[in-house]
This record gives sequence, C-alpha cells and structure tokens, in this order.
Amino acid sequence: MRGLRPETTDADGGVGAPPSVPDAVADVEALLDRVLEARLRAARGTDAVCARDVAGRVAALARGGGKRLRTAFAWCGWRAAGGCGDSTALLCTGVALELVQVCALVHDDVMDGSPLRRGAPAVHVDLARQHRAAGMTGPAESFATSAAVLVGDLALVWADDLLTEAALGSPHGARLHREWRAIREEMVAGQYRDIHAEASGSPGIDEALTIAELKGARYTVARPLTLGASLAGADEHTVGALRSAGRCAGLAFQLRDDLLGAFGDPAVTGKPAGDDLRAGKATYLLAVAAGLAEADGDEEAAAVLAAAGGPDHSVARTRAVLERIGARSAVEAKIAELVAESLRHFRTSGAAAEVRREFAAVAERAAGVAAGRGVEAG
Repeated sequence: MRGLRPETTDADGGVGAPPSVPDAVADVEALLDRVLEARLRAARGTDAVCARDVAGRVAALARGGGKRLRTAFAWCGWRAAGGCGDSTALLCTGVALELVQVCALVHDDVMDGSPLRRGAPAVHVDLARQHRAAGMTGPAESFATSAAVLVGDLALVWADDLLTEAALGSPHGARLHREWRAIREEMVAGQYRDIHAEASGSPGIDEALTIAELKGARYTVARPLTLGASLAGADEHTVGALRSAGRCAGLAFQLRDDLLGAFGDPAVTGKPAGDDLRAGKATYLLAVAAGLAEADGDEEAAAVLAAAGGPDHSVARTRAVLERIGARSAVEAKIAELVAESLRHFRTSGAAAEVRREFAAVAERAAGVAAGRGVEAG
C-alpha cells in the first residue's frame, strides 16, 4: 500500500485507521490513482485501442471528481462498528465503490440520453464525437451507445476485482461479499424500475420512494455503511441501526438530487438545468406535486405536470407549478425530516461521539441541508 499517508502505516506494515472522513477520502484517492495506473497498463497489454477508448474513459471519469460520498459512508460504518487498525480492506472497498459509481453514471447517462456529466460531454456523447471526427462508418450514436455500455461494464469489472481483493484479505470477507452482491442487484433493480415507471406513466408517491431507495439510497449510503460495518465484524444490532440510518440519509440524498434535477444550477450540477423535468422522470418531486394538484383540485397544475416529458412541455411552467402548489417546499421538509431520522438511527448503533459527528456532517452534505438542521449528532 505504498503511497498512502506515511503516518497511517502500522508496525505490521498494514494501513492504520484513517482518523477522519477527509483522511479516508485522501487515502482512497491515493489508492484509486495507483489502481487505475495498474489497470491501464494491463489494458494496454491486452489491446491498445480498447485501452485508449474504453479503459482510458473509465480512468478519466473515476479521476474526474465527485464527492466520494460512498467512501465517506463506508468509513463511518467501519468506525461505528469499532473498526480500527489495518484499513487495507476498507480502502479497497472504497475504491470499488468509486468504480461502481462510474459504472452507474455511464449507464445512467446512456439510458437518460444525458448530454453532460460533471460539466463535460457524457461518455456516450464524447464517443459519438470521436466516431464522427475519425470518419468511421455506421451511425455514430449506435457505436457510441454500445461503446459506452462497455465503458460502464469495465468499471464494474474493476470494482469487482477490488472488492474481491478486499474480501480475500479480510476475516469477514463472506459478509462483505454478501453486501456487495446486494448492492449490484439493487442498482439494476433501481434502474429498471426507473425506466419502467417512465414507460408506464407517472408513479404514485410510494412507487417514487421505492425507485429512489433502490436507485440511489441503498448504493449511495445504506450499503456503503453496511459494507464498512461488515469489515469490522459488526453485530446484528449495529448493522440494523446503520441500515436504517443509511436508508433515511440515502433517501434524503436522492430527494435532493430530484430537486437539483428540476431546479439545479448547471454550473454546480454539471448537467443541463431542468433535465429531469424535460424528460418527465418518475421522481418523488413530481409524484408529490401530482398528489397536491389532485388534492387541491388544481386542474391547471395537473395539466402542466401531466405534460412533463412530452412535446408540449415547458420547464419554466413546470417549475412555477412546483413552487406554487408547494411541492418544492414539501420535498425540502421531507429531506430535513429524513436527515433527522437518519441521525437518530445512527446514534443507536453505539458509535462513538466523534464518529456520530462525522456521520452527521457527511449526511447533511449529501442531503444538501445546512449543518445543524438535523437532530444533534452527539
């Protein structure tokens, strides 16, 4: 594990416990960089063209920023369960989580037809540009979609490799692998429920919450928490408390993402403003709005909301309706409620006070709420 902060190396040559979330993120960044370099060298040995066009894009996206929330939550789960000492398996798990996020982003952008990711062309858009610039034959979009799927697949392969390494090096490897198996299956289920809801029509509030939980809440917060806890050999009580805390914080994160998809600033989100509204995404925000419009007998609002994703849709009108009928403020209130509930659950895990404070800071950052708006972490 050369290249990590020297002060984290213990007497036995293992990697000592990162003392805080920022330290854990820094250590995972260092390991991620080394893993990517090794994978790129191996990919070049297999095939130079694929290494350049596919593996290179995995590495670029993995290095291209992101909040590293999954690493932060994995550290919180590990420390809540008493994790300390050699953190090698934890760091490998953190890198695996960052790579599975790359897979999710690439595939999600393909399915949504999103043109931008983090302020730059989405992978499939960049591949289509490459196709046209090189004068390749056949439809550029078809080539780009197929190649982007392979980019996402390779990211998942690399993630699986790292998780396997972590599991083999841990006495709790079987438990770690069970959590990892669940995270991958839930990601697929969430993506499918999302496109199924779009094709089937506007979902109700309960279905929208189910989609939010499967698509974002579990793999962003709940499973990283329990992955970390598994590495520390957590008991059932601790795992149950962390799972409940993760579900609430994860839903808060996904509902914030809904709001950003509708009202976000492209300079901050890196994606076009109003993308979710333009696409008529099956979000909790729109489900709440539809319910409020029906309860109020507001036929004008209902008509505007029903047009979302259609040819006559107006992002500006939809935003105005969401504000006027109170849907935006209702989702904001739900987010604050979920964060408070998450902190209450985390407290019952038995985590030390400093770990509770770290978790509160990460959960509030993920949910986009001001520090201190949730229940007191200590």
